[in-house]
Amino acid sequence: MEIVELTREHADDIVTWSYPEPNGCYDLTGMDPRHFTDLSHGFWALLDEGRLVGYRCYGRQARVPGFAYDDGALDIAGGLRPELTGQGLGQVAISTGLDFARDRFEPQAFRVTVADFNVRALKVVDALGFVAVEKFESPSDARTYVVLVRPA
Repeated sequence: MEIVELTREHADDIVTWSYPEPNGCYDLTGMDPRHFTDLSHGFWALLDEGRLVGYRCYGRQARVPGFAYDDGALDIAGGLRPELTGQGLGQVAISTGLDFARDRFEPQAFRVTVADFNVRALKVVDALGFVAVEKFESPSDARTYVVLVRPA
């Protein structure tokens, strides 16, 4: 897998991705594709052999409303194409994103925020060395989220 600049074609695809509940909180449907192609928003395409399989997001856009984030770590987020979830690709996708971010942004630490019901994602980030530091309820969807960190 590789991280590349997210194009308008990628963005047009991503804004159609819809996840079955309870993963609907990860939907980006209805968003303006231009939001994803503006590099200041931190979105990048995740490709596998040239095919768009997901995206990675870095910085403030990777944060979930409702938590008092600080600038002590680089926030990361991302998603896989809905039909690829649950197939064991998460660890490679996130590892690829971490390697990219380490080279590009040179952070001291990484931080990820995961919905607490998302046991698969929590297992993946745990296996990658992330440690839970806080839980909070987001006012945007009334779900509980876990904030996890790890050294870069």
